[in-house]
Amino acid sequence: MERRTIEPRPGWQQTVEEQGLIYPLTRYPDGSLHPYWDESAHYVFTLEEVEALEEVVEELHRMCLEAADHIVAADRFADLGITDPRIARAVAEAWHRRAELPSLYGRFDLHYDGTGPAKLLEYNADTPTSLVEAASPQWFWMEERFPGADQWNSLHERLVDAWREQAALLPPGSPLYFAHSSADELGEDLMTVAYLKETAEQAGLDTDWISMEEIGWDRLSGRFVDNKLRFIRSIFKLYPWEWLTTDRFAGHVLDTLDNGGGTGSTLWIEPAWKMLLSNKALLAILWELHPGHPNLLPAHLDGPRDLAGTTGYVAKPLLGREGAGVTLHEPGAAPVVRDEPCCYQQLAPLPAFDGNHVVLGAWVVGNEAAGLGIRESSGLVTDEYARFLPHVIL
Repeated sequence: MERRTIEPRPGWQQTVEEQGLIYPLTRYPDGSLHPYWDESAHYVFTLEEVEALEEVVEELHRMCLEAADHIVAADRFADLGITDPRIARAVAEAWHRRAELPSLYGRFDLHYDGTGPAKLLEYNADTPTSLVEAASPQWFWMEERFPGADQWNSLHERLVDAWREQAALLPPGSPLYFAHSSADELGEDLMTVAYLKETAEQAGLDTDWISMEEIGWDRLSGRFVDNKLRFIRSIFKLYPWEWLTTDRFAGHVLDTLDNGGGTGSTLWIEPAWKMLLSNKALLAILWELHPGHPNLLPAHLDGPRDLAGTTGYVAKPLLGREGAGVTLHEPGAAPVVRDEPCCYQQLAPLPAFDGNHVVLGAWVVGNEAAGLGIRESSGLVTDEYARFLPHVIL
């Protein structure tokens, strides 16, 4: 693994925007704009490194599924902050019927510098973004700048194949809706959903658009409807389950939830059982089930324990995103137990390349490793000001 600088292509911003990345710049608090898509440098991997990372990702995914099964079997929903019995029952039922429920993709964030085993930082299993840039612009960048080279990137083909394989699980006679929140100001959620909609169409599925805010409730029939009053039988939503199960329509979601077998009226993708994997408590449960595993970092739910005095630790809210609420605690600092539920994970400072802190985002489609996206940050927390850099296998 190596970081190399390179001259950006002339007109790179227009190029990547035409390829679906309509948010190539990030606005900083002072009003200035800086590249989010950053092709002034790139990362180089050997084929052996990528093959080893693929094996790690698929093992981590398998371990996460085993941990989800443990959570349900041992009734550990409270550890995830799921204290509403209705939600717990819905998640458990979805897990037991998972073979009947379409599940598409997820992203593992990994600590890796090319010299030791990759370490799991977190699993974004419900609403992962940075998909568009990983699947499309970085592939075209490679073809233009390094013709004949390769890239860890089979995202597009695998997504199309996944929709094709799961088509039989979708309710017949109505389109598969694709939804995001209209509150998305950057366009990232919009383009992620647009891209996934395109892959579904390439798989032969009938699709349609709707925003989460446009979804209506028909009191007469007791069903969710679109803005033309058509029943919504199946829908992909880039909208977290913890919001879906707590907003003002949460009761209707649970009442009409199709957990497979035609028991309800609306099939949501990702399915409700993804709540088991998109929660930072998973990190502590994984460590409990696999203590000492080379691809895991020690993590606990009841406090930092001995991490405070030895390696230091990171406190992560169970449902935090984009680095929100994450605090770093150096070794020897007095342990602090947060008021909100947190996962306390061993501090593993992100590797620095030329002063840039890097995290690998390794994608899973279905149950298979499918690609890589790399983000850099100026600090140790990968936040909304991180940059995306392409990679190549040479």
